[in-house]
Formats: sequence, C-alpha cells, structure tokens
Amino acid sequence: MADEMGAPKDRKILVAVDESEESMHALSWCLENVLFCSNSKDTLILLYAIPPRAVYPTFDNTGYVFSSDFLAMMLKYNNDAAGFVTEKAKRKCKEQVQDVKVETRIEHGDPRDVICAVAEKLHVDVVVMGSHGHGLIKRAFLGSVSNHCVQNVKCPVLIVKKPKPDCRSK
Repeated sequence: MADEMGAPKDRKILVAVDESEESMHALSWCLENVLFCSNSKDTLILLYAIPPRAVYPTFDNTGYVFSSDFLAMMLKYNNDAAGFVTEKAKRKCKEQVQDVKVETRIEHGDPRDVICAVAEKLHVDVVVMGSHGHGLIKRAFLGSVSNHCVQNVKCPVLIVKKPKPDCRSK
C-alpha cells in the first residue's frame, strides 16, 4: 500500500490472539509474511476477547448458580489469562521482528462481535486470525469466529491455518 506520492502507507494490522496454538501460529505467520516486506512503520494490534461468562438458569430465575466470590474469581482468572496471552504475544513480536510497533487490547464480549467492532473502530487495514480447524458438525453447533469475521468485517480478513503434522516424516 502506498500514498499518492508513492511512499509506503503505515498500516494497522489487527491480530486476534487467544490461548490456542493456532492463534500463536497465525501471529508468527503474520510477522514473517506480512510485516517482513514492509518499509513502513506498521502498527500491530494484538486483540484478546474475554468471552462473556455463561449464565445458567436457576429454580428461582435469578440466573446465577455460582456465588459472587466464585464469579469474582472467574473474572480475575479471565483477566489474568488475557494478560498472560497478550504478554506472550508481545514477546513473540519483539523476538521475530525487531522494529515493530505493538499495541494490545483486551475487550470483553463475544469474540466474533469484539473482533468486528474493534476492526471497524480502529479502521484497521487487515485482520489476521488463526483457524481452529473445527469440523463441519462442531462448526454448525459452535459457529465459526473466523467465518463470522469474514462475513462482517469491512477490511480484508486473513485466516491462517496451522499445517497438520506430516505423517510421512517418521
């Protein structure tokens, strides 16, 4: 991408990260294949979406089965996990690409909606995400975050699939 004068345009690249190997693979792939060829000062935005906690119906219709202490503990755990994952991703960025500007964002909500909303709000140039490779039946029940983002994000979405191990390499 270049501006009217032919100079490389600074890009905003949103990478969705979570605890999965697939998301870290997508980040590494992005660092090797998207950032390496750029002469501009790209900004890499690492986004972690903390999914909403499940609310289970109760006999008295209050909507909570767990105590407030347990819910507070789960919120702390989710925030700690998000911090750990984003720090791990930042370290990976600094190790693979010396001169990259990295921002982190931790948002609460359904990852499908969070990724789409943040991409639009920040006017990113591309969204990069890993594919968990769920089969057709699992995708039908759980839905596909990547498919939802491809359908709803207004910029290009790059889905990076982790290669399966080669059975012949034994």
